[in-house]
Amino acid sequence: MNQKIADLLERAVASGAVPGVVAMAADADGVIHESAHGVTGPERDVAMQTDSVFRIASMTKAITSTAAMLLVERGLLALDEPMKAVAPELGEARVLEGFAPDGAPRTRAPARDITLRHLLTHTSGYSYDLFNAQVGRFMEHAGLPAITTCSFDSLRAPLVFDPGSAWEYGIGIDWAGRLVEIVSGQKLGAFLAENLFAPLGMRDTAFDLREDMKDRLVDAAARDPEGRLSRLEFEFPADGDFQMGGGGLYSTAADYLRFTRMLLGGGQLDGQRVLKPETVALMAENSIGEIEVPKFESDNPAMALPVEMFPGQVKRWGLSFLLNTEDVPGGRGAYSLTWAGVHNTFFWIDPKRSLTAVLMMQLLPANDPQVLSTLVDYELALYAGRG
Repeated sequence: MNQKIADLLERAVASGAVPGVVAMAADADGVIHESAHGVTGPERDVAMQTDSVFRIASMTKAITSTAAMLLVERGLLALDEPMKAVAPELGEARVLEGFAPDGAPRTRAPARDITLRHLLTHTSGYSYDLFNAQVGRFMEHAGLPAITTCSFDSLRAPLVFDPGSAWEYGIGIDWAGRLVEIVSGQKLGAFLAENLFAPLGMRDTAFDLREDMKDRLVDAAARDPEGRLSRLEFEFPADGDFQMGGGGLYSTAADYLRFTRMLLGGGQLDGQRVLKPETVALMAENSIGEIEVPKFESDNPAMALPVEMFPGQVKRWGLSFLLNTEDVPGGRGAYSLTWAGVHNTFFWIDPKRSLTAVLMMQLLPANDPQVLSTLVDYELALYAGRG
């Protein structure tokens, strides 16, 4: 199995689909595959290593959501209570209904309060100014900075629908990370380091890079319309008002696999319990009722391309995970937990078939067709190798 996977990933590098890639997978007994291929950037001749450091972007969300669920376990947060009691600004959010002829936004009060469940499931009404042009227009009119500035003012974005009425990818989990900071009295990174990273042995996961992590950092890259890859400057501020729970972490494939193995193991890894089994089970359930996760849309093709994940299936959402409701032929089982990062980093956790995997690359735009083809090939080879 390992040689077949290595060969297909080497072909992906040789074809120019990606400059480099790290792949890792595990079952209930431990790691079953790990390999690194290619180089750490399109303009570098440095070999990718299994401990290379990546910007994991929105793969941060599952970690932040786990921190929030730790506080739910401790009785310090509640899934279905208004979060304006913790952060009053959440009670000030208004629904954007359009713009007047003079360009002024038209807004109204939402029909209900925002809960933690709404924030963790992208049903709060928040969107991303990066991907939704109407939200970007509102932010510009109001003089508000983008979420990537990690400024408190960036969280004063509008809602695009009433909480609990629809699904749209947005800053809800950035808000969840801010709630963790408020309730714990710690910066998000400090809370994660103490409660998740140290117990799980995730020594290379952080919002701030140590010097030795900088030495192993993979270059961000972007593909132009002609298919050429070039180096890209892409970092979040180290001195923001808050640490970006929706997308600010750096990590390695090995570290992230330890996190997903903990979830596959019902909340524990190597004798260290992080979450209760019932909490993990709750996170893996459909948490949005009859709402369906639609095709991902983007008004910013340089950052992300539109994509239909698991076409032909109804998609649901758990407490920070996309859930496929049917088996993937030759691949993951129904109700696997998955998500990705904008730089084309991916993970999934398959409780049905007792498998978890991580695939990390570092190029924009998200959902690049060549990258998605590499992901599908890896998944199918991984399951085929298990028999």
